[in-house]
Amino acid sequence: MSGIYIHIPFCKQACHYCDFHFSTSMGKKEAMIQALILELEMRKTDFSNEEVHTIYFGGGTPSVLEPSKIEQILAAVQHHYKVVEAPEITLEANPDDLSEHKIKELASTSINRLSIGIQSFFEEDLKLMNRAHNAIEAKECIALASAYFDNISIDLIYGVPGMTNERWTANIEKALSFKIPHISSYALTVEPKTALKAFIDKGIIAPVDDELAEAHYYILVDKLTAAGYINYEFSNFGKEGYFSQNNTAYWQGKKYLGIGPSAHSYDGKQRGWNINNNAKYIKSITQNILPMETEVLSKTDRYNEYIMTGLRTIWGVSLDRIKADFGQEFHAYLLKQVEQKIKEELLVIKDNHLLVAPKGKFLSDGIAADLFIVNLS
Repeated sequence: MSGIYIHIPFCKQACHYCDFHFSTSMGKKEAMIQALILELEMRKTDFSNEEVHTIYFGGGTPSVLEPSKIEQILAAVQHHYKVVEAPEITLEANPDDLSEHKIKELASTSINRLSIGIQSFFEEDLKLMNRAHNAIEAKECIALASAYFDNISIDLIYGVPGMTNERWTANIEKALSFKIPHISSYALTVEPKTALKAFIDKGIIAPVDDELAEAHYYILVDKLTAAGYINYEFSNFGKEGYFSQNNTAYWQGKKYLGIGPSAHSYDGKQRGWNINNNAKYIKSITQNILPMETEVLSKTDRYNEYIMTGLRTIWGVSLDRIKADFGQEFHAYLLKQVEQKIKEELLVIKDNHLLVAPKGKFLSDGIAADLFIVNLS
């Protein structure tokens, strides 16, 4: 199972917390679309033996594109790649782009899954984050989209300064009222060189409180689990049959091709990433030069990545796979490393799979990092 990720590097405005690659200038939009189509053609030999099961438009804000432009890009994928009969095709979208007319147009394309960046249903949170939409648009767009799309996911952010447990609970309950099949939820993180970091440093916004974020996470897990969602990955909750196929493939180490500026690719042995500059990306692609750097992953790199991604999911880390893919030395090392964490009830072994216990869930990334190998291989 392989996927293609297409990065659309445009946004109407910059969210205060975002450190993804994007531009608020739309001047190069048409040139970018042609460059994406060219890169898809240039990279087709990378995937000549692969079947494409998922196509994912991320960003940035892919919903700033006209549906006809999205179809142009999808036509290039279909032309140059072996796409399965019913691929999952996801478009990330912002509420302010989702008028009923736009949703109807999107529904007439090949897109069959919407991922909507709601973040919060409360005006004060949206203003603090500098989102381009308001609380009314947040609610209206889900109701409208649900009339045309069955497979909808929304994003919510918790741990926002000033967000009480009560307001966070109200956010979750509002999301549940729409009966959508998938919810992704992330703690607000303070990244370097973002407006949020500058505002916190200047005392304009209160610092992010890790204890508050942890409390919000466990409220989220309890509420969504009770409503029938499966917490199949740390930040992702889906009804049965509605897990994100695209993201699941990432976590399970499947191959993916990243198209567009800043996009990453992975073929099982090496990782590549495109330049994160729109003008340089377009210039390079139009000169038939792929603006990509690569690194070959060592056995230790691949082991550490598997530990990190595996422990974030309900599938955990297969001890049989550790032995088969990495050898007895790695297997023995892991079993030794987990002894104390099992005693502390942070990890469990079930059916020869290593899993994060409920008590350790919010700490899963830190637990994984403690298990990394630094000098074997």
